[in-house]
Amino acid sequence: MKKLLLAAALFAAFATPAAGAGDAPPPSSSLTGQVLEVIDVQSYTYLRLKTPQGETWAAVNKSPVKKGSQVTIYDPAVMENFRSPTLNRTFPQIVFGRLGAASPASSATAPASSAPAHPGTDFGQIHAGRGKSIEVGPIRVAKAEGPTARTVAEVNANRLALKGKIVTVRAKVVKVNANVMGRNWVHLRDGSGSASDSSNDLLVTSEDAPNVGDVVTARGVVKADVDLGSGYAYKVLLESVAFGK
Repeated sequence: MKKLLLAAALFAAFATPAAGAGDAPPPSSSLTGQVLEVIDVQSYTYLRLKTPQGETWAAVNKSPVKKGSQVTIYDPAVMENFRSPTLNRTFPQIVFGRLGAASPASSATAPASSAPAHPGTDFGQIHAGRGKSIEVGPIRVAKAEGPTARTVAEVNANRLALKGKIVTVRAKVVKVNANVMGRNWVHLRDGSGSASDSSNDLLVTSEDAPNVGDVVTARGVVKADVDLGSGYAYKVLLESVAFGK
């Protein structure tokens, strides 16, 4: 079950948008447990829960949760070996999701509303299927300037030579999945490359969340042959991206 939930979240974030393609609705699921421990960091709250399946850690939007209360987490997705820079701690397993209202007596709670406006440094709310893509027609974006400038096609073609190096790509944002596994996942296209081998699309991660349709300059580190588990492996990603105009 946990692999299926994680796979659903990853698929929504990383699937390359097609012209006019819609997004499938997220699976309906929840996790209920008693709160044994609460740790607040910035905009988020870590919860150690006692559930019928045993104890587990969970991470949600920052909420006034009390020890001993019963809570329900909606759209749960499990991640293994998650590293929290803020807590300087690695969780062997942790559940990400949306928190329902806390109750000392009942776990039949309503789902919380939307994700926070600003993602935190540790993670964001995993909410599969919420990314929106634009109609992908002809795109022609001028290449960035400077010694680190590359086109989308060049990054794809030279991924091994560029691995670990900083590149700058100027392109149009065609899809954004916000707050998935602590980052925003953004698809960029500049008109270079081919749809037949997906070399026309570059997936980047960032704490920034540009708007779909924006033309941005993305500067980040090239990662090659990235394996995220659950069958999701990618030839190239651009990580720790800072966006500019």
